Amino acid sequence: MAFGGWQPCSRWLTLADAMSANINVRDPQHPKRVTIVASNPAVSQQTGWPIGFWWAELSHPYWELTEQGYQVTIASPDGGSLQADSWSDPRDESGYSREDLISLGFLSSPEHCRLVENTPDLTSVQLSDLDALLLVGGQGPMYTFYNDSRVHKLVADAYEAGKVVAVICHATCVLLKARLSDGRLVVEGKTWTGFANSEEDYADEYVKQRIQPFRIEDEARKLPNTNFIVHPRFARHAVRDGTLITGQQQYSGASAARLMIEALGV
Repeated sequence: MAFGGWQPCSRWLTLADAMSANINVRDPQHPKRVTIVASNPAVSQQTGWPIGFWWAELSHPYWELTEQGYQVTIASPDGGSLQADSWSDPRDESGYSREDLISLGFLSSPEHCRLVENTPDLTSVQLSDLDALLLVGGQGPMYTFYNDSRVHKLVADAYEAGKVVAVICHATCVLLKARLSDGRLVVEGKTWTGFANSEEDYADEYVKQRIQPFRIEDEARKLPNTNFIVHPRFARHAVRDGTLITGQQQYSGASAARLMIEALGV
């Protein structure tokens, strides 16, 4: 879910250890390696708003994964500085995400802010160098992931290489198009989830206009040989089907990350 404009990753506090990882991990010399892919900044053709990624869908999985001692890199399709949807920022005047203390900790740490201020692009993502891939949502992916063949190929190649692939919220729009080398959709024969129509209804009503150019649930239910499921509006919900993991919305990021950890081990 996403509204409004951007908030910078400010350094108004100096809690450099705000997101310190747990040092009590099983094998610190051989950490699992995860690449998180977040949207580059864009502008919504529906609303005219500046859009990007959703903070909780990045920071909550980041916390869960680093607490296991995993090595986490944040990348984006084009690289460079990222911007989050403003309502996902716990400091935003809307107060929409004010209870999101994990994102507040990330934003308060100069070390962690730098991770989204200068991201590598997808050419730097080598499947041989990672164990898992995670795509985070927000409003941006509906424009920056949906029609980007580079993102489709990365997801399909990672899945075919046996990597754990997790996709959250509106980033699941990529699963409507990502195809394996034999032409089948990655989600063929799979059970998966994504942002629900009930959640789109809530978001549209909240801002009194239609936000998204299309709805993931509508498009997913048109696909043959796949099982798209949702839980009640904004309930924590993540699904693991083999090495494919999906999360319904921003409250499901940590749940999806825990399923990644279950799949990867420590």
